[in-house]
Order: sequence, then structure tokens, then C-alpha cells
Amino acid sequence: MNVDQSEIAKFSALAHRWWDPNSEFKPLHAINPLRLNWIKTFIDLDGKKVLDVGCGGGILAESISQSGADTTGIDLSDKALKVAELHALEVGANLTYRSISAEALAEEQPEQYDVVTCMEMLEHVPDPASVVRACATLCKPGGTLFFSTLNRSPKSYLFAIIGAEYILKLLPKGTHEYTKFIKPSELVAFTRHAGLELLGMKGLSYNPITQVYSLNNDLDVNYMIAVRK
Repeated sequence: MNVDQSEIAKFSALAHRWWDPNSEFKPLHAINPLRLNWIKTFIDLDGKKVLDVGCGGGILAESISQSGADTTGIDLSDKALKVAELHALEVGANLTYRSISAEALAEEQPEQYDVVTCMEMLEHVPDPASVVRACATLCKPGGTLFFSTLNRSPKSYLFAIIGAEYILKLLPKGTHEYTKFIKPSELVAFTRHAGLELLGMKGLSYNPITQVYSLNNDLDVNYMIAVRK
């Protein structure tokens, strides 16, 4: 299976803090509205069948569901999924969570989803290209897919690891491994080889003075891409 057990253990240990907006997951809470709004510039989620791959505690999946989509979130951290399910019950969100890999679900449900999202997950698996291929298989022809990850660049090492983990302490030390970061050219190649057409790219930046995240065209650190099958 395309999984790094140490990565699963890392996020499982923090699962109970997933919905605390002042916890280690504060950055995810901060960027979630930006990601969701960017997705909506490409597609109206209302009534769509959406899959969120690597959903963790459900921050993005739940907001997609609340946008009117028939939403499923999958992850391999059972603890994170339990937290996601409990939070959905608390707020009355109607969505489904499953403990299954993208590759296994692709064999089970090919071409079943209008939209597939895979955010901040590719840098945590041994074979990110395999996940991209599985996401492509899961998506209906004409459907839209969204991926986000971290660029493997000197600026990214400085900001995402040294800055975020050691200086600003926005994330726990060891959250990211620089060698697992993915250059935009590499991710685009993964999608192209999976038969996907590039629609757009966007960078995500953090201002440590204002403590505000924003969307821009700087792909040096965090970035997202939209593609169509």
C-alpha cells in the first residue's frame, strides 16, 4: 500500500486537536476558506459528487459538504476520521468518511466523482504519482480535480520548515520533510501522465507580520493546481 506509517502515526497523535483553531492545525483553518473559494472559481459545488482524498479531520471536506455537495472524505488515519465524524455530528454536516486508500477506492469506484480534491497530502506519501493516477481514475470524464502541496525550493525550505516549524512554531517540528516536497513541474507532469489537462495554478503565502494568508501567483512555497479529466 502507498502509505508511510510514520506519517499516519504523526497525524493520528494530533487528531484530537484537529478542530482547535489555535492548535497545530491553525494554518489549515486559516487557509481553508481560501482553498474553498479558489475551488469555487472553477466549479459550482452545489449538487456535485465530491471526493476529498487525505481528508484528515475533515476541515475541507466538511466545508465542501456545507457548500451543497454530496461529499466523501477518505484517509488512512482512523483517529483523524473519528474526529471528523464526531465534528460532523456536532455541527450537523451530512457527509461520509471512509478509511481507504485512493488506489483501493479507484478500483472500487472508477469514474464516480464530479470533483476530486487532494490537499496537503501528496508530500506525505511514498509515491505521489500513484495518488494522482488514482484520483484521475476516480473522477468522471469532464470532471475537475484539485491538488495542493509544497514546492521543493530553497524558499520553501526556509519558510515551510525553518520558519513555520522552528521559528514561528506554526507547525510541530518534523511535520514536513523537504525531500518529499514536489516541484510544480513535477506535479504537472504527474497529472499530464494521468491524462489530466491543466486549468490553473495558484500560490498560497503567509505574512508573519500580519499573520494573514493570501492567494497569489508565487508558487515558491505552498501552491495549488486545478486540472480537468
